[in-house]
Amino acid sequence: MTARAPVTVRTFTQRLSATPRGARLARHLALDQLRGWGLPYDTPVAEAVAVIVAELAANAVTHGRVPGRDFELRLSLVTGSVRIEVTDTRAEPLPAVRPSEPLGDGGRGLLLVEALADRWEVLDREPPPGKTVRAEVDVVGWLGLVGVGCRSAQRPCT
Repeated sequence: MTARAPVTVRTFTQRLSATPRGARLARHLALDQLRGWGLPYDTPVAEAVAVIVAELAANAVTHGRVPGRDFELRLSLVTGSVRIEVTDTRAEPLPAVRPSEPLGDGGRGLLLVEALADRWEVLDREPPPGKTVRAEVDVVGWLGLVGVGCRSAQRPCT
């Protein structure tokens, strides 16, 4: 019988005010949490996560805002990836991803999420009302971040 490595999930959750300031804070908190998990600011994963969090938080504040209700940011370091979840309390679905006007003021957020995330989806919020946008960015060498499989210098984490 072979020993199985434990599955390690690290999670960060924060409720933030549905304001532009809350959206900016979400991005800063995400980068700080990634750094705490061993993903420095200047890595491609951290840069992708920062943009995704910024776009999803801006959408939650701009399109998903319900007066008096916060939005929630959740980051998880799961098997092989960083999962980003932004939940708001507005029940209307997200608009379809479509090309934006070249000189328009908006419409690029979900295109950026689609381009940077390895996977993404929109889920109904539990409990209702609302929705959660979930995106994942794959992390090469994630075992080194959770401390699994690194037993010696001869077997470095990759």
